[in-house]
Amino acid sequence: MSLRTSVALVLVCFCLLCGGLIVESAFRATPSSDVAASPSARRGLLLLQQTAEIDAPGSPQTPAAAQARLQPATSEVFGAVGGPSQRLTIGSVDPRSGFKFQLELDSQGAAIRTATFSEFKDRDHKDPQPLVFLSPVQLSNGREMLSMANKGLVLVDQNRQLSLDALSWRTLGAETTDAGGRTVSFEATITDAQDRPFLRLTRTYHVQPDSYLVESTLTIDNLSGGVQNVRYDLRGPLGLEREAFRQDMRGAIGGFQGAEGQVVRSKIEWKNLAKAAGTPLPIEAKNGGGPFLWAAAVNKYFAAILVPVPDANDAYVDWIAGRTGRLYNPDGDAKADTGDETIGLDFSVASTTLNPGGQAGSSRTYSFQLYLGPKDKSLFDKNELYKRLGFVQTIDFMGCCCPASIINPLAFGILAIMKGMYAVIQNYGIVIIILVFLMRLIMHPITKKSQVSMSRMSQLAPRAEEIKKKYANNKQEMNKRLMELYREQGASPIMGFLPMLVQMPIWIALWSAVYTSIDLRGAAFLPFWITDLSMPDALIRWSPFTIPLLGWKVASLNVLPLLMGVAFYLQQKLMPTQANAATNPQMAQQQKMMMIMMPLLFPLMLYNGPSGVNLYIMASTFAGVIEQHVIRKHIRQREAAEAQGLVAVTTKTGGKVKKKKPKPFYKF
Repeated sequence: MSLRTSVALVLVCFCLLCGGLIVESAFRATPSSDVAASPSARRGLLLLQQTAEIDAPGSPQTPAAAQARLQPATSEVFGAVGGPSQRLTIGSVDPRSGFKFQLELDSQGAAIRTATFSEFKDRDHKDPQPLVFLSPVQLSNGREMLSMANKGLVLVDQNRQLSLDALSWRTLGAETTDAGGRTVSFEATITDAQDRPFLRLTRTYHVQPDSYLVESTLTIDNLSGGVQNVRYDLRGPLGLEREAFRQDMRGAIGGFQGAEGQVVRSKIEWKNLAKAAGTPLPIEAKNGGGPFLWAAAVNKYFAAILVPVPDANDAYVDWIAGRTGRLYNPDGDAKADTGDETIGLDFSVASTTLNPGGQAGSSRTYSFQLYLGPKDKSLFDKNELYKRLGFVQTIDFMGCCCPASIINPLAFGILAIMKGMYAVIQNYGIVIIILVFLMRLIMHPITKKSQVSMSRMSQLAPRAEEIKKKYANNKQEMNKRLMELYREQGASPIMGFLPMLVQMPIWIALWSAVYTSIDLRGAAFLPFWITDLSMPDALIRWSPFTIPLLGWKVASLNVLPLLMGVAFYLQQKLMPTQANAATNPQMAQQQKMMMIMMPLLFPLMLYNGPSGVNLYIMASTFAGVIEQHVIRKHIRQREAAEAQGLVAVTTKTGGKVKKKKPKPFYKF
């Protein structure tokens, strides 16, 4: 097989591999099951066995009914006193209020029941409603789990644990601050065997207009006459649903301080959470990470980032003993793809010593900041706290087979350009089309050089075949003669595909930027057709049906992929003929197959893809058709000039075309 043929096959395989990786990641199925505790967690519960009976979540309770008791092996009896079940709302879903979200707080566990955005809508194309970002998790056993609930308070010296997430805390009421913020507090009291106050826990939530942060504190006061060692477990944000239409981009991310002061991250991908089948997976420092900074549960467009605030005069938090991410799969389906699957975080707080009540050091306050908002680099860069903590590390790009160190800077640069263009044009569909044509224009010299080189290689194919036949038994001499031929004629096998490899990271970065941009979520291109660039264009909708064998669900007529197939066909028609195709029937057959496969493969792969991505690919392909038409016109003019008696371009002519000198009538 010739060098040119090998190069072409490698390039085609490379492109197909990239496309295959995207499709495979989009439809990959991984097993899952009901949530289960890890072996280490089970061993811990054997020592701290809870025997209290607590009213079911959501049922009305009186202070007396809200008392839960632990029966240890000794005569000690501990109880927890709360209050009647109550729900309060702070913030607003009205964008005019200035609040970024609305929190529904529940006295059950003093937790967040739901968090609903005011600026973002859900995916219902008929009647879009404010997007519910955090929601309760309903387990298969009927138990309900809420975000930011205290899973358990552990009395270390007594070897006892009380599940405060099943207790309805006493609501202390809501307050309004001078700046327009809202604060809600809850309280729970732990009692001893004589029903005397033993510990008091106070939980507060505070939200402020024009902020994506929830400020939360938990204060533990020792009311007893002795020293007490306590620790507790905390549920982080949970109930995050899927946002990506094709590939599930949810995961759990940890942010850590790097050795050189930078923020490094460690991510647990969705596929690993699904494989764990509900078992918590630890979020540990990797890639040189040091002290823990934050943990986040993320989907394609949004992040819930929990930041433990260091104590006064401390640089980092040292009281977070553990953090894990997990998948919740209520119906326990093996493929974890029925749509009820959500993800969440859990935290363990290290034990602390509280002095006797009334003395210094008898109280301990833990402070948290919870970010609930979009994964937007421009937003993260504007806020000093977000920038210092490295929230930008929650943003993922679909880099396919290119490293993140190359794709991320390019994609962020492209996003900045798109935002700047949108400020003037006010339509992201037009921005994508203009950006594609600008990219084509900038890279035109590289593309032109590649196409010209491929054309020249095709012209040299017959002479190359002669050399291969002549030196068939001497590979070293054959390669030497071929290189001499290419060098003399100004052709290069490398130049036929090297420009493509140079351009590939740029096009992948552009594709990734369009695919993951929060700005395209809900953005319309045309009011009657492409109304959401983050969803399929769906010109005509119908009841979904599944394609046999492939398992793909089709719920609409998507026109952009079909137009993309037409563009790919025209592009293939204008592509320069591969070298050796005229003399090699096998090569000619491969080209013919490519003419058929390319216009079919990509439209099928991206039929249910976001319309913004398909608009980008279609615009890029049609721009490529125009570009190749111009290049082929240039090549035809050059070939016509050579046919009229001009010297072909070689390395000896310095790239310039000049007329041949006339031969003398007589030669002396």
